[in-house]
Amino acid sequence: MIEVYIDGASAGNPGPSGAGIFIKSSGEVFRYSIPLGVMSNHEAEYYAFIKALEICQEKGFNVVSFRTDSQLVNAAVEKEFVKNKLYAPLLAQALELAGQFDLFFMKWIPSGENKTADELARKAVRDNSMKGTEE
Repeated sequence: MIEVYIDGASAGNPGPSGAGIFIKSSGEVFRYSIPLGVMSNHEAEYYAFIKALEICQEKGFNVVSFRTDSQLVNAAVEKEFVKNKLYAPLLAQALELAGQFDLFFMKWIPSGENKTADELARKAVRDNSMKGTEE
């Protein structure tokens, strides 16, 4: 089974944001640090989830187990419902993508167990900030 660790981060709320994705697959590891532009921390968490789902599809993974330290995203996926309507389209997109896997699991983990994804997300925030100052 493929293990996927995800995290979103923002410098400010809203502010420059990034997604961190760490994937373990049969001894291989993949690390992604993706600048997301300016958004809220919660939006960054959803976008990290969506980007990770897209990456897993591109790699042809069929059985995936996601881990997140975002209680908001985890609860929304479990209930297939989100209170804040701002996140409803993001959840709908994520659920549609997740439904395309043979098996999809998501589990909440403490932030201490999600350090690699967190570091990748923070790097993406910095990369996003530097990119913004160059333009």
